Amino acid sequence: MVLPRRRPYGNNGLRRLAPVIALVCGGILVFLALVSFLMPPPVDTDHLRSRHSHVVPFGTGGGEGSNGALKLGVPLAVEDRIMICGVRDFPNSTMDAAMRAKNLEDVSHATEAEDITVPNRFLMIATSGGLNQQRTGITDAVVAARILNATLVVPKLDQKSFWKDSSDFSDIFDVDWFIKYLAKDIKIIKQLPDKKGKSWTPYTMRVPRKCSERCYESRVRPVFSKRHIVRLTKFDYRLANRLGTDLQKLRCRVNYHALRFTDPILDMGRELVRRMRIRSKHYIALHLRFEPDMLAFSGCYYGGGEKERKELGAIRKRWKTLHTSNPDRERRHGKCPLTPEEVGLMLRALGYGSDVHIYVASGEVYGGEETLAPLKALFPNFYSKDTIAMKEELEPYAAFSSRMAALDFIVCDESDVFVTNNNGNMAKILAGRRRYSGHKPTIRPNAKKLYRLFLNKGNISWEAFTSKVRTYQRGFMGEPNEVRPGRGEFHENPSSCICEEPGAVNAKRDQGSQKSGRGESDAARKDDQNMDDELEWMDPDDDDEEEDDDQTGVQETGLANGSDLDYSVPGTEEQPELEEMLSD
Repeated sequence: MVLPRRRPYGNNGLRRLAPVIALVCGGILVFLALVSFLMPPPVDTDHLRSRHSHVVPFGTGGGEGSNGALKLGVPLAVEDRIMICGVRDFPNSTMDAAMRAKNLEDVSHATEAEDITVPNRFLMIATSGGLNQQRTGITDAVVAARILNATLVVPKLDQKSFWKDSSDFSDIFDVDWFIKYLAKDIKIIKQLPDKKGKSWTPYTMRVPRKCSERCYESRVRPVFSKRHIVRLTKFDYRLANRLGTDLQKLRCRVNYHALRFTDPILDMGRELVRRMRIRSKHYIALHLRFEPDMLAFSGCYYGGGEKERKELGAIRKRWKTLHTSNPDRERRHGKCPLTPEEVGLMLRALGYGSDVHIYVASGEVYGGEETLAPLKALFPNFYSKDTIAMKEELEPYAAFSSRMAALDFIVCDESDVFVTNNNGNMAKILAGRRRYSGHKPTIRPNAKKLYRLFLNKGNISWEAFTSKVRTYQRGFMGEPNEVRPGRGEFHENPSSCICEEPGAVNAKRDQGSQKSGRGESDAARKDDQNMDDELEWMDPDDDDEEEDDDQTGVQETGLANGSDLDYSVPGTEEQPELEEMLSD
């Protein structure tokens, strides 16, 4: 007998549940689709890091060109575990009007500027030098005002120096943006408040170079107990290089964000960059310091015979305190700027072909076209603001050296590679800015090592010359970790505003913990040696024109513990015969 097949229990129940399960699953899928659609896209953090090493064709690609020149690509960036601390909108550009750095803007302030500013305490600053030297003074003035809990009067620019530029702060920088951006840090006013018809009498003094936070506390703050206004003169590099992290970050907020050029300067600079990009997708910017006054001040000799010695010697007499120069010694010590030809040879040895487009930012080149001819032969695509802009376009700026320098600053900052033949103020400021902007390539010549190579270039093959140049230039190409944090000028190496990823920090800490005794000393000596290779420059523009101004407070007694106006602090004394920087 055949038994009937038994049906499994619960079959009817499952059939009844199936539509419900399908409906629930469908609802979940619809919900997930809506969530994925409504959620913002994931943040791309790649731009926060230094990009991977890659080569963008900057000409004809690899291989030897028809003229025998090496045709390499341009290394746009290098691999490293470094990023700007918390930068949300990466500040790639001088022309980016709203650059934002999260760690700099969103720093927690325990108190507002109004709360920490002492009423009726005003700090006035008289800057010194050219545009970029004054830029360092303005940056440090903000920090000094913060240290002293004083209201900062918008700094006065130098109108007495060699350039005789009559520009005011507001002619070059957006003063309203400057005040607004720093409102949480310090109180800034455009001019002293009205005193019911009476005039203010500032107490004029000068602080030593590299004056520390403690120096300001002990030397300047006591003056405010007697007088409401202190005016600091020749304010360039008058603040210590090493400060607390918060004050260093304030320096970055000022230099890289608050100091924004006026709209007319930005617009003209933007147009110059656009015209360079029309000519080539990529370009190199070269800051060429080879003016007669700078060469005379340096005391260097470039083979021009008696004519050169007589011409530069006559200019050199302008600085009464300069010692007798020893051109060979200056050259050996790397204190002479490279000639245009030497810069061109260095770039070709580094792999830049003759088809590369170069923008040259310079003043009057000593020797004129004859001096520039070898560089133009090496790089025929040679431009300057005078060649890519019409005379009428530059007319509003032509009579003002600082405004013309601002245009060059913008084009150099926007370049794919920035090159300098010196280590002056513009070179340092842009090197620091480009480090802050993600380590954009910045080539500085290792002049001390290149000196002998150029001296013997006629007795060496091109292959050997190229090899030696590339060896000597290691550590001078603007790569991350090229300069140890805390070393060098802060404006050149703003390490407090650039932080490493945790993995890199831990790796360095582990590596550092293994170093002790002799090994650590050797590392320090090596670092010092690398710093010694860097150019040291003087300031050809710092004369004593303001000496008379510094006597305002001479008759005052009992101020600042009765000490003199030009304070002397151990380790901060100025050279009696020279100032220490090369002007812009």
